[in-house]
Amino acid sequence: MPLGSRRPGHGDNSHATTGERRWKCSALDPLRWGAKDGYRRQTGTTANHPMSRPGAVYAELRADVESTSFGGSIMAARYAHSTTPGGIYALVRDGLARSRADLARLTGLAPSTITLRVEELLRRGYLDEEGDGVSRGGRRPRVLRLARDERVVAGVDLGARHAAIGLFDVAGTCIVTRRSSIDITRPPEVVLRSVHREILDALAASNDAARRLAGVGLSLPGPVSAPEGRVISPSRMPGWNGIDPAAILSGLSGVPVRTENDANAMALGEFIATGRTTRHMIVVKAGSSIGTGVIVDGALYRGARGMAGDVSHTSVADGPQVLCSCGRFGCLDAVAGGRSIVAALAAAGVPIDDVAGVAGLASDAHPLATRLLRESGLRTGAVLATLVSFFNPERLVLAGVLSTTEAFVAGVRSSVYDLCLPMSTTGLELAESTVGWDLGARGVAALALEELLDPAAVDRDLGKSPRT
Repeated sequence: MPLGSRRPGHGDNSHATTGERRWKCSALDPLRWGAKDGYRRQTGTTANHPMSRPGAVYAELRADVESTSFGGSIMAARYAHSTTPGGIYALVRDGLARSRADLARLTGLAPSTITLRVEELLRRGYLDEEGDGVSRGGRRPRVLRLARDERVVAGVDLGARHAAIGLFDVAGTCIVTRRSSIDITRPPEVVLRSVHREILDALAASNDAARRLAGVGLSLPGPVSAPEGRVISPSRMPGWNGIDPAAILSGLSGVPVRTENDANAMALGEFIATGRTTRHMIVVKAGSSIGTGVIVDGALYRGARGMAGDVSHTSVADGPQVLCSCGRFGCLDAVAGGRSIVAALAAAGVPIDDVAGVAGLASDAHPLATRLLRESGLRTGAVLATLVSFFNPERLVLAGVLSTTEAFVAGVRSSVYDLCLPMSTTGLELAESTVGWDLGARGVAALALEELLDPAAVDRDLGKSPRT
């Protein structure tokens, strides 16, 4: 009987037998459909035979598959698409597999096939195998690691006044970190030339003449379109609108450059720093301005044009009608961002240069600074409550200078738990990031490494003659 057709006299599912309802529910599953027909061909069973029922066929198939030597079912092979040498390499690169047994479990490939793939990657200098891992029974497995070479990538996180720069080897290990002063209001060419000089200085400071720059990740304090990578209508970045910073910096450095919004870079950095184990997470960048980066199902979520998580111009209910740089009144950035707190303190006769100064005042229990930070947290939390209800994340992570203050964190926590239903906050971990000031640099460096160590590029290279 064709899929979707109805048996005579059975206009709806309520008149069907239990077996028929189960069959209708499973009929669209290719695995179950193929198993049913295949079983009939092999055994000669009829439609009335007990083993022709889909539940019994599925149980038989599942038992057969789960009895295989690598102990996993077809449906447990979450990375069955990662079966090429480049895909195998990516699983090790991302920390998802540390042994040949892990690779067999994740991909569903036979151990003999995994051995062929791994031996090729070892021979061509992509992987190293060393030491002993944790045994799950039997001999302790050898540990797979990325082979280090002379290539490094730079992660650059630009803020309004400072840049955080880090150099990382191909295994993602940090070699050098440094901070420098910049002025993001200067022309992009001037800022990016300065960034290039800082990268070269960091490379020289690594004390290894053999190291060479192979890629750069650049984080920007403004909206970045995807996939073009252009800056779109940034606040307080005159002359940057429509600019392609990657093209400018790539021209200066001679290597590929990836650009990303600063909040997205922080989200990716937090995701990697915590072992890529949190599948659903919101990371809040709370500094001069406020934005969020969203991890959905273990991947950075950018949306259709790269604007996902851009909450800085969300209107705050019952907030003061302060004019925002976008021309509207009452935006989150204007009533809760670090710049707004600096301005409010200055208006009250408390001159502070930047957001770090606000945090310093709060640590000394300055009453006005503490009150302003708590109000900022309450307003930010009100906006985040909507995101928490919508995305239902496992973790809500606060990062940036404001998140180092107890008053801001307390305000966020109060609003989120007050405005969200218990079903959204049950099991929610609301915490401050522990990574530090180079969180964004680590995130964009990971993007640069992903491009440099792309599985397709590894497969293409393995298809060529061996490296010399």
